[in-house]
Amino acid sequence: MAEPMSVILVAMLAAFLVGMSKGGLPAVGAVAVPLMALVMSPMLAAALLLPIFCATDLVGLWLYRKLYSARNLAILIPAGILGVAIGWAVAAHISDVFVGMLVGLTGIGFCLRIWLGSRRGPAKPRPADLPGGVFWGTLMGFTSFVSHAGAPPFQMYVLPQKLEKLAFAGTATITFAVINAVKIIPYWQLNSFSAVDSNLALLVLPVGIAGTYAGAKLTRIIPDGLFFRLVHITLFLISLKLVGDALLAFARG
Repeated sequence: MAEPMSVILVAMLAAFLVGMSKGGLPAVGAVAVPLMALVMSPMLAAALLLPIFCATDLVGLWLYRKLYSARNLAILIPAGILGVAIGWAVAAHISDVFVGMLVGLTGIGFCLRIWLGSRRGPAKPRPADLPGGVFWGTLMGFTSFVSHAGAPPFQMYVLPQKLEKLAFAGTATITFAVINAVKIIPYWQLNSFSAVDSNLALLVLPVGIAGTYAGAKLTRIIPDGLFFRLVHITLFLISLKLVGDALLAFARG
């Protein structure tokens, strides 16, 4: 069945944002599901966008094949897979609204701590540590499974390390490429793809790939300080959106 033009346009914008996240702007990808949820159910939106995530991941992997933090990948990928497994196990028993609220509040607190702390001078880089990486990586995989919103936990763990800009972008791209590939089997087993309009997914796929190259170009030309300020601001806005959506859902009962 042909989709309304409004749905097609929103899906194209969401796919472009997904692509930009794979090109090195990881926070913007978390906007895609909330955006698609304006025209369809959040679960259907997540299922529709997963193939777009996976396809653009391939482009991102090529673009950042030599730019990443190996220690972070070694910690975050296993922890993220564990988070996906937990999400799969409890998918029928937990509210994604509650998860969104939790992640949103944590993201807001993180940004406020960064901004208020900057008044006291720049903080020293924090090394990648195993306990923190396992915690945030597991939460990253869990929230990514529920609503493709793994970027806030990833950023809350990696940003304090003050990685070089392209290493940060490459680490995010490679980490989520693996996590998204792992999510395919659980989504399939949960029958999440049954209602997806495959024609719409194929239509917006080239837009997502174009977004990947656009994101990579922007990542390379944006100055480092501006790049991380944009990441912080995007994280803050996404966190506000998650908390706002949760409060509305709770108010509606």
